[in-house]
Amino acid sequence: MDTEFYRIKRLPPYVIAEVNAMRAAARAEGQDIIDLGMGNPDLPPPQHVIDKLCEVAQKPDAHGYSQSKGIPGLRRAQANYYQRRFGVELDPDSEVVVTLGSKEGLASLATAITAPGDTILAPNPSYPIHTFGFIIAGATIRAVPTTPDERYWDALDKAMRFTSPRPTVLVVNYPSNPTSEIVDLAFYARLVEWAKENQVWVLSDLAYSELYYNGQPTPSILQVPGAKDVAVEFTSLSKTFSMAGWRIGFAVGNKTLIAALTRVKSYIDYGAFTPLQAAACAALNGPQDIVENNRLLYHKRRDVLVESFGRAGWEIPAPPASMFAWAPLPPALRHLGSMEFAKQLLTHAGVAVAPGVGYGEDGEGFVRIGLVENEQRLRQAARNIRRYLQSMGVNSSAA
Repeated sequence: MDTEFYRIKRLPPYVIAEVNAMRAAARAEGQDIIDLGMGNPDLPPPQHVIDKLCEVAQKPDAHGYSQSKGIPGLRRAQANYYQRRFGVELDPDSEVVVTLGSKEGLASLATAITAPGDTILAPNPSYPIHTFGFIIAGATIRAVPTTPDERYWDALDKAMRFTSPRPTVLVVNYPSNPTSEIVDLAFYARLVEWAKENQVWVLSDLAYSELYYNGQPTPSILQVPGAKDVAVEFTSLSKTFSMAGWRIGFAVGNKTLIAALTRVKSYIDYGAFTPLQAAACAALNGPQDIVENNRLLYHKRRDVLVESFGRAGWEIPAPPASMFAWAPLPPALRHLGSMEFAKQLLTHAGVAVAPGVGYGEDGEGFVRIGLVENEQRLRQAARNIRRYLQSMGVNSSAA
């Protein structure tokens, strides 16, 4: 019996899983591991959201199958969010679909619109689903840079001239996971013009829309006039409201793509648990102070991380957005590579980070650090790392 399944063969080993396994083994042995490797919020959801979940779960008729595309109230709530946050009008019936987190939405849309052999443009480095959702669907990936400078536009133009078959989809993700890079509305305007000229669909992942630290709110591609002709955008409640495990996300925008995603989802899921969707409505429609409070908290953590790790001997650029720092390896230890460096940090400093190579070959030389521990734990991580770096001959600043 053949066990070499076609799609499984197309997936390389998930390198980050190796560090995750080491972390789990260390914790099983009783070691105190400061886990900065996963983007798993450590903050609770708003209390009124939890209360709404419990209230609706008490109803006898709330436990049947839900709607695959999302209950009408939640789709309206998302449309209202886009109106007040971005000034973008959305039809809740034809331009909004609820997904099981943005990750599932991206994967399901890839299944819906990809034919075997299609060429997809995706950033490198990037969050794995941006490439592997399409690889699972049978596509071939052509990488473009993540940094949105002129090299990015040159790569897009070369891809359209020299790739056969011509690319049909471009994935973008700003604020970027893992690099934390951001773009302005002028970038999106140029992108929409390019996409229309080249007849390419644009899939925008805006999961970190509310975690920005420069005082300038993150824009949406849909703010560009005519963007809905070519683009859909994915958002999530995971980071905005600390609801990662709830798996509530959205796709909004182009009606053709939303219809395709909705149809595929109707075959493979019945939607999220209705009480979860009702509670998600409470999050979007209720008090929004939690969003600003979370932003300020992550901002403080960012500053503590940059300051304390810098004094430990590891200079890390301050990320302008997201809940991650994209950290170049200390120069004296670059020869280790991101995977070995991450392993050594775990073994000798008790600190877990994600090796950059897990986000694509251009991620080599970096690690991703999550702002998912409190300030005290971040300072403890810095002290542990300082001792490790000193043992490796790397000098640190005075504490």
